[in-house]
Amino acid sequence: MSTREPGTGQVPGRSAQALDDVAYEILGVLREHGRISIAALAERVGISRASAYARVEALTRDGVITGFSARVDPGRAGLAICALVFVTIHPQAWGVFRAALAEMPEVEYCAITTGEHDAMLLVRATDVAGIHDFATGVVAQVPAVKAVVSVVVLDEVIRLPYVLPTDVPARPDIARLGMTRWTPAAAGRDGFPPRGA
Repeated sequence: MSTREPGTGQVPGRSAQALDDVAYEILGVLREHGRISIAALAERVGISRASAYARVEALTRDGVITGFSARVDPGRAGLAICALVFVTIHPQAWGVFRAALAEMPEVEYCAITTGEHDAMLLVRATDVAGIHDFATGVVAQVPAVKAVVSVVVLDEVIRLPYVLPTDVPARPDIARLGMTRWTPAAAGRDGFPPRGA
């Protein structure tokens, strides 16, 4: 079941209300300069310091800003290999998979997906053997897991901390070459809580 923000009835990260242009400017500046002072932020956006402080506080209180953290280059930190691990889960076994996932500190990101596979894990290791050991010795050993496919990432071309609606360009109508089939989420697939929640 999806967790909802208290008092809002909204699932975190979904059905968000639109923000104004100033809020998007603030988020755009913070994306590139997370340690910027309120005074400098106010100057960059063209508002008063009091307004900048109040807006950052409101964005945090409303759950738009979920926290501040350092961005680390994984390769320079010692994790030179990145891989995507696609997982297919046995029907009715999502509870087991969720519990096992919480015990996998190697997982940087997990997404529940439509299509051939049920989940995609982004993992990092010091070498390819580490990815192999994780995929076959950890993920594949979970009783809930039916199949595992791992793909080593050769180059991470674009990796933004987040994307804003103002980043998405308006595009003219284009001729669609086919239809996309969406597979509805099975019971237990929706609402994966973030680690530590």
